[in-house]
Amino acid sequence: MLKIEAYSEKYINEAIAIWNDIVEDGIAFPQKEKLDAQTGDAFFKSQSFTGIAIDADSGEVVGLYILHPNNVGRCGHISNASYAVKKNKRGQHIGEFLVKDCLAKAKEIGFKILQFNAVVATNTSALKLYKKLGFTQLGVIPKGFLLKDGNYEDIIPHYIELL
Repeated sequence: MLKIEAYSEKYINEAIAIWNDIVEDGIAFPQKEKLDAQTGDAFFKSQSFTGIAIDADSGEVVGLYILHPNNVGRCGHISNASYAVKKNKRGQHIGEFLVKDCLAKAKEIGFKILQFNAVVATNTSALKLYKKLGFTQLGVIPKGFLLKDGNYEDIIPHYIELL
C-alpha cells in the first residue's frame, strides 16, 4: 500500500536521487542540471506541494510529484505538475497513484485546472495514463523537447479541469 507525505528534509536524499535519475536520462524532464542537497531542498520546498510516495509496508520512498502554478495572475488558477517514479518500481501503478493524489491536492489548494506543458511523445506510459484519467490533449508541438542525445522529440500538452 502506498501513502503520500508532504516533502520534508528527511526525504531529501531519496527525492533527489529519484529526480536526478530522470534528469540524467534526458528523455522526460526539461531540466538539464541535477539537484544537490542545497538546490534540491530549495526546489522541493518552493513548490505549492511536493508529495512523497512511500511504500507503507517497507517505508521505502518510491516516487514523488511536484505541484505549482503554471503561470501567474489571471492564469494563476492553472497548475502544473511533474511526476517521478523510482526506476526499479515502474510498472506498478505508482505513477497513477501520484497523478490521482496530485489531482486531489491541486483542487484542495484551489487550482481549477491541471496542465502539462511538455509530455514527450515517446512517453507512452504517461500518454496512456493521462488518457485513462480523462485529460484532454491539446495538439502536438513538433520537436518541442530536446533529448539528451541532441535529437528533438514532439511534445503533447494536456489539461484537465479540476471539478
